[in-house]
Amino acid sequence: MTRQIFLDTETTGLSPESGDRIIEIGCVEMQGRRLTGNNRHFYLNPERSSHEDAIKIHGLTDEFLADKPKFAAVADDLMAYLAGAEIVIHNAAFDVGFLNAELTRSSRGKFSEHCPRVTDSLFMAREIYPGKSNSLDALCKRLEVDNASRTLHGALLDAGLLAEVYIRMTRGQDSLVIETRETMAGGVPIASIDLSQFTLAVIAPSESETAAFHAVLAELDKASGGRTLWRSMA
Repeated sequence: MTRQIFLDTETTGLSPESGDRIIEIGCVEMQGRRLTGNNRHFYLNPERSSHEDAIKIHGLTDEFLADKPKFAAVADDLMAYLAGAEIVIHNAAFDVGFLNAELTRSSRGKFSEHCPRVTDSLFMAREIYPGKSNSLDALCKRLEVDNASRTLHGALLDAGLLAEVYIRMTRGQDSLVIETRETMAGGVPIASIDLSQFTLAVIAPSESETAAFHAVLAELDKASGGRTLWRSMA
């Protein structure tokens, strides 16, 4: 059964090369296209201040993060949880860049060494909806995923929204109905029915219905200049 982890991070800024750090990680697990509830959520002390613009996006202040664990303290737990799964991230280059910086800083190599299977849902969305906005908010609106509670960005909330968006992007909004039918069919034996035992009633048209039908054919024939298919077949 396929195990997927939908992952999102919040950070102090936009550039790990400039020393920006991860302050929140949210992970939502799915197996066989069903949410398991086995999720992970970490707030982290970045050992530096967040940029003002970043705080406006995620709302996580330096004071709130001051007593939270550092990345190195949760890294082994996080990597063990992610091991063997396909990791789905929206705009993966951003999050993986920060995760690489944190892992390197704690002497744990690169993210790809722990998680070789990464799927970028932003790249998927651009292929499915070329030329359209494919931010997470835009996809939620397009695919009718309720994101009313997303007044601020939050890693666990966004990972959950991404999981719902992914399901609808890859299978469509009728997936739950299809799965229910499959489940019922697998659990309850359904007897086959021999349809040859039934005689279908054939109701002949009335004279007025027949006349109306031929009148429509005549109009179509006239409109096509006598080139209708039924005339050539006749």
